[in-house]
Amino acid sequence: MSTPSQANNATVNAAPPSDRRPVPVKLVLLGESAVGKSSLVVRFVNREYAENREPTIGAAFLTQKCTVDDRTVKYEIWDTAGQERFHSLAPMYYRNAQAAIVMYDITKSSTLDKAKGWVKELQRQANSQIVIALVGNKLDLVQENRSEQNEDADEQDGNGTSRQVTFEEASAYASEAGLLFFETSAKTAANVDEVFREIAKNIPHDYLANNRNGSRVAGRNGNDARLDLLREAGANGQSPGGCAC
Repeated sequence: MSTPSQANNATVNAAPPSDRRPVPVKLVLLGESAVGKSSLVVRFVNREYAENREPTIGAAFLTQKCTVDDRTVKYEIWDTAGQERFHSLAPMYYRNAQAAIVMYDITKSSTLDKAKGWVKELQRQANSQIVIALVGNKLDLVQENRSEQNEDADEQDGNGTSRQVTFEEASAYASEAGLLFFETSAKTAANVDEVFREIAKNIPHDYLANNRNGSRVAGRNGNDARLDLLREAGANGQSPGGCAC
């Protein structure tokens, strides 16, 4: 899968018909600290990337619309902290969520183990129809390694970075667990939009039909007291250009 072009973005960003109101979809990001959750969502919402991003404290809230095929959703994204001390807060963020992105770092196998734990918790305690995407981030590190050495992706590069989780291993697990699966790079934007598009495609039709008025959460523009959590994404948690996907 390749990074979407500007032309492709323009096609997907086309304004939906006036009678197609966006449906609010609560989405939570879960995963070990430093796997790139905040980088992924800020890339999707603001089309930006920053090196050495500060760890999220508690959770950050961002919103973004996404139009795919016959549906327009307004993602209400809860980017949760990955530190163990915040684990007990997670249920308040994934409660009633329609979608979840569970992330790991493809250069650290221990983060996939942590991701599997989150998947089990979601499948046990979250909404029974929740759409879960397993996302392996930091694909750019592996691609740089392969480009520099022209060897297989498991070879160690000059910065001590190597792939520890193969595509085949993670893909097989995702298939067995009934998850969507992607490898991404928040740095280069590779496959970032595809994650959110595919989630939108898989939100159950009955949920979309029953929540078409767009007023499920927060009312009006969805910008309420939670704005104090917008540490990363600007005044409204929206990208200047509107829909990111």
